[in-house]
Amino acid sequence: MAVLPILKWPDPRLSTKCAPLEDPRCDALIRDLFDTMYAANGRGLAAPQVGILKRVFVMDVGWKEGTHTPMVMINPTIMAVERVPLTMEEGCLSLPGIMVPVERFAAVTVQWTAAEGDIHMADFDGFEARCIQHEFDHLNGIVTLDHLDSEARERAEAEYARENR
Repeated sequence: MAVLPILKWPDPRLSTKCAPLEDPRCDALIRDLFDTMYAANGRGLAAPQVGILKRVFVMDVGWKEGTHTPMVMINPTIMAVERVPLTMEEGCLSLPGIMVPVERFAAVTVQWTAAEGDIHMADFDGFEARCIQHEFDHLNGIVTLDHLDSEARERAEAEYARENR
């Protein structure tokens, strides 16, 4: 178990599409991702954020409120979305100190492999759906800044530079 260093934007690995994880039994990596996420006070963390360019992420959207709901998604696929867009401010452990408005779908249906190797499919809504879409973006080399128009992105990059001197 280890707390790994989290890559900060503009590290080019954060803009790289990840390869599938061939062996879902990666207990040490999963433990390290959870340890790193909790230590950073996050609710989700994708493997590329720690420099591992594989399609796996962890999340626990309820732990800060006292309800642990840890999930591991290996090689996830978003099968369907509820076409109701919701824009909310989002932060990212790889872009510390800034929040940007990101439009996401209100609900998603996801298929993934669990740590035990079983394949699952389920519907998610609310903050779980938002977190899944955020972490799924990381697997495709997308960060929150990529959702902004050029003017908003320029402002967010300037704020990020000020916050992370």
